[in-house]
Amino acid sequence: MNKYIKLVITVLMIGFGIYLFGQREYGWGTVIILMSGIPVLLFFRNEFILLAFWFMRKQEIEKAKKWLDKIKNPETQLVRKQFGYYHYMLGITEAQSNINNSEKHMKKALDYGLSYKHDRAMAKMSLAGAAMAKGRKQEAEKLLKEAKALDTQGMFAEQLKMMEQQLKKVNIGRNLQNPNMRKRGKFF
Repeated sequence: MNKYIKLVITVLMIGFGIYLFGQREYGWGTVIILMSGIPVLLFFRNEFILLAFWFMRKQEIEKAKKWLDKIKNPETQLVRKQFGYYHYMLGITEAQSNINNSEKHMKKALDYGLSYKHDRAMAKMSLAGAAMAKGRKQEAEKLLKEAKALDTQGMFAEQLKMMEQQLKKVNIGRNLQNPNMRKRGKFF
């Protein structure tokens, strides 16, 4: 539903509430005016994103993806502030299947802006993982350092340490060997 239709519905509900007050139906008028706050709330917090967050919290990624797919045209359905979280959640849902799409969505999420530091840290960690998978070690180190700086509460400390350990094992260049592999002798 277009975000501006929600505002039109709010205006109509307030008008109907005032009409009910004129007809001396004070109880129903009050109920209708109070209910007109729901479309205003949904103007600033899209219902599909709220439902997707709910399913993400319950670790049901497929259902969250289904609700995010119902947003056909983000420019008309979302407020600009929601664009970042829309792409952030798409990046999380795509991370298991397509790391290239996940990286693209996480970059857009950081460009649009995320409100909380832990969300920005998670996005940077995801980008670091994508950079490690593609063999871009310096970029991954930089992103992990930025994620560590954003993780002030230590929510991702364990994951960051694990990624740093994996980063030490990443080969640089094409034919260079991993220094952690055992050395092969001349005859074996």
